Amino acid sequence: MASSNHRILTVQEVTQVTPNMRRITFGGAGLVDFPEGHEGGYIKLIFPDEPRSNPDRPVMRTYSILAHDARQQALTVDFALHGDSGGIATDWAMSAQAGDTIPVAGPGSVKLAAPGRDWYLLAGDMTALPALTCNFARLPEDAQGYVVIEITSEEDKRALNLPAGMELHWVLNPTPDVTKGALVDRIMELPWRDGDVFVWTACEFDSMRRLRSYYRTERGVARDQFYLSSYWRAGRTEDQHKVDKSKDNQAEKALAVAG
Repeated sequence: MASSNHRILTVQEVTQVTPNMRRITFGGAGLVDFPEGHEGGYIKLIFPDEPRSNPDRPVMRTYSILAHDARQQALTVDFALHGDSGGIATDWAMSAQAGDTIPVAGPGSVKLAAPGRDWYLLAGDMTALPALTCNFARLPEDAQGYVVIEITSEEDKRALNLPAGMELHWVLNPTPDVTKGALVDRIMELPWRDGDVFVWTACEFDSMRRLRSYYRTERGVARDQFYLSSYWRAGRTEDQHKVDKSKDNQAEKALAVAG
């Protein structure tokens, strides 16, 4: 069962989905009271033995929930691997075996594409693929629009369950930690469609800021027509990225108040 601030999960199965994506299915008594309906939301993996930047807060890493089967008490998380630039969580995922345990906090909120739009633009890099997959599952059969996904290698392409009207674009970027902008450039190349759009994008921090400007300034997308988030920042730890993201959010709120 969960404690007041975390629950202990047990690794049940580890699968190498593609060369740069590793899937871990968790189980155990910690999932007995795990709330349903949080696919596309997130959990925080806790690493209590890692050195802390804040002595009152253990090191945590955030990951999207790909799937949750309450009856089977199974929770599935995909880990995008980063090669030599991997961090605490990806290193753990690479060595994880059935029977390993880890404390986890959450789940956090679910933010998916709003229904009932004329067309959709759903985009992200490999860190966003789990949440994108949850978005795909909720699209109506007659959905129209674009899906743009940045991957590290050709072998990272996979079959996706998409409505026929969703046009899929794979963007190859072997060095996402170094070469930023490939996802942004492809999105900007797409012909913009008429009608009411909803944009859902999650990616690297600097790419997110470029896309935010593009969506708002060049395409006139209103605030209630998109969800945009950075899941990481090149050259920064998650804790550092969190600080950057907080400052950016504060600046955005100030702009909104100023009109």
